[in-house]
Amino acid sequence: MLSSYPTSLDFSFHLGFFRRPRLCHSLEGSFSKSGNKQYKGTFIAYNNSVTKDNLLISHPPVAKQESPPPLVSALKASAEQNVASFHFPGHNRGRAAPSSLTQLIGSRPFHHDLPELPELDNLFSPGGPILDAQRLAAKLFGSSETWFLVGGTTCGIQAAIMATCSPGEFLILPRNSHISAISAMVLSGAQPKYIIPQYDFDWDIAGGVTSSQVKEAIKELEMEGQKAAAVFVTSPTYHGICSNLTEICQLCHSHEIPVIVDEAHGAHLGFHPQLPNSALKQGADLAVQSTHKVLCSLTQSSMLHISGNIVDRERICRCLQALQSTSPSYLLLASLDAARAQLSENPDTIFNKAVELAYEAKYLIQQIPGISVLDFASFSNFPVIDPLRLTIGFSQLGLSGYEADEILCRDHGIICELLGTQSITFAINLGTSRDHIQRLVLGIERLVATSAPIHGNKGRVEHSGYTLFADISMSMTPRDAFFASKKKVSIRESLGKVCGELVCPYPPGVPVMIPGEVITEKALDHLLDVRSKGAVITGASDPSLCSIVVCDV
Repeated sequence: MLSSYPTSLDFSFHLGFFRRPRLCHSLEGSFSKSGNKQYKGTFIAYNNSVTKDNLLISHPPVAKQESPPPLVSALKASAEQNVASFHFPGHNRGRAAPSSLTQLIGSRPFHHDLPELPELDNLFSPGGPILDAQRLAAKLFGSSETWFLVGGTTCGIQAAIMATCSPGEFLILPRNSHISAISAMVLSGAQPKYIIPQYDFDWDIAGGVTSSQVKEAIKELEMEGQKAAAVFVTSPTYHGICSNLTEICQLCHSHEIPVIVDEAHGAHLGFHPQLPNSALKQGADLAVQSTHKVLCSLTQSSMLHISGNIVDRERICRCLQALQSTSPSYLLLASLDAARAQLSENPDTIFNKAVELAYEAKYLIQQIPGISVLDFASFSNFPVIDPLRLTIGFSQLGLSGYEADEILCRDHGIICELLGTQSITFAINLGTSRDHIQRLVLGIERLVATSAPIHGNKGRVEHSGYTLFADISMSMTPRDAFFASKKKVSIRESLGKVCGELVCPYPPGVPVMIPGEVITEKALDHLLDVRSKGAVITGASDPSLCSIVVCDV
């Protein structure tokens, strides 16, 4: 939201898919009373046809973690001290904690919500339990150094781009990158060299990045007398589509260009034979992971990993000091240490159950008439899709993702991770149970049974057919557009002007207009079309799109 037109833009929202702003009724136990179908929970083998051997991992054995997590232990010992506290935070180790919150979560989290006491170490200059915890994480994930983040992967991506790109230098990145990459270009002054991602309109989903696309971008910059300061890749995508990072890293390193990987959705990669290798294993120089997504740390906690010697680690440290809070939450930091310890206990087998359940669910759902499951056929240029992401399409039934989601949530208490115009995506993790897989399968079966049968293509949900990003014209860099004077004009008056805000419809969660780009008629028509179908417009000062903020140039 614009608080002051001349200089302010809101880069705070998460570039994902639309999340349901409502509660669902829980129907636990209702399936056990159903006489329609008995679900025995027997695993049905599914042949996962991954063909790129270099993207699969045979993880070496790691010794079990015998000692308790260092940061968790330090936090526990500090909280148990019998002391008179005259320090922040104001709830004073829970003594003045708000009752409305203690009734919800209890008082113990407040006991451990401590500041940077000497025994708890310093995040910016660690030499005690934080340093020990980060070193153990680096060993487990295969990095030369790891930093704990309390500002989410957003903070790590911003630091990675700022550490590799100086003002005026070029960053090669896909046009559907996370919003944090755009804000990082504002902070660093880097100029974007966009790669247009493959787009599947039947699914309304963007793919990843290919090495040939990166090679072409590098060549185009060289023809202009420029060199990329870094290449930024999102792998896996929110739908689990993985790029061939091995090829991309080999190509970039031959040009002495560092590779940054937004691995927010891939902290678990490499810890099961059916999961692709991690970004670090494939040669990435910097990888940022949301440890809270598939692994089990607290929301907002992430890790930044570095490998090799192309990137200056001191510059990374300076960038993190500029971006991270000087009052980090030790609950978040300790949760990163705990999640690492949990994974270290059985790194080769911890995901066995989750992967088994994912293949079982995919197999069973594929047998349901009228239901589609996202697979390699839609994105053949990308050899691996994370099996723990399950994207289901309902268009053969004449249902949009919105409509199918409404039924599954309302009638069956099934809550998805991502909601799209053509599909729903479900995330399977360490906490997924067979009961919930049963509930998902039976819920979809009942949805199909109560939907009118559709024949041929008559039931397909229509899309606008607009090729996203086909006619991008950048008049200003994101940084210059961010700091430019701005004004608000009607949507039709904005045609041909320079966009002053980021406009992103959910779904599909891909920014249609970025500050500094020239506003086109196709982009406006597309935004109005998806809004009429129920998409939420995020980032715009006027979500109704009656007006748009433009640069006053």
